[in-house]
Amino acid sequence: MSILDKIGDVSKGVTDKTKSMSEASNLKRKILYEEERIVEIFTDIGKKYYKNPNEDPANLKALCDDIDTRRRRIKKMRFELNGIRGYKICPKCDAEVNERFQFCGRCGARLPDMEDDDFMSLETNDYYTESSNNFFNADSNKNY
Repeated sequence: MSILDKIGDVSKGVTDKTKSMSEASNLKRKILYEEERIVEIFTDIGKKYYKNPNEDPANLKALCDDIDTRRRRIKKMRFELNGIRGYKICPKCDAEVNERFQFCGRCGARLPDMEDDDFMSLETNDYYTESSNNFFNADSNKNY
């Protein structure tokens, strides 16, 4: 292998690493935007309820549906971000597991996959937000 081939391989590695860092940064920015918007929607719900506590809760359904849609987007983006980083998060014990594995090495739980039918279902601990200092964090030990 000549020196030029080695230089080409090194530059390709640097380019790939830069691209993945850029993608990760982009995903983090999108997650932050969605989290901030969720906080704004929660605030809107609170204001509407405070102004008229006897109002029919069905009137707030559209806002709640918007929150759920954004939470699903965040869940998908976090999964993609962890994939760029090269790992998955175990849903049972929160261990970081290499993305090649299908089961957690610590507790044996099946690791999530985007192709799973229930991947986009929401769990109570999906309220974690990095941007709001864990304001909606149901499980403070979650690490995304």
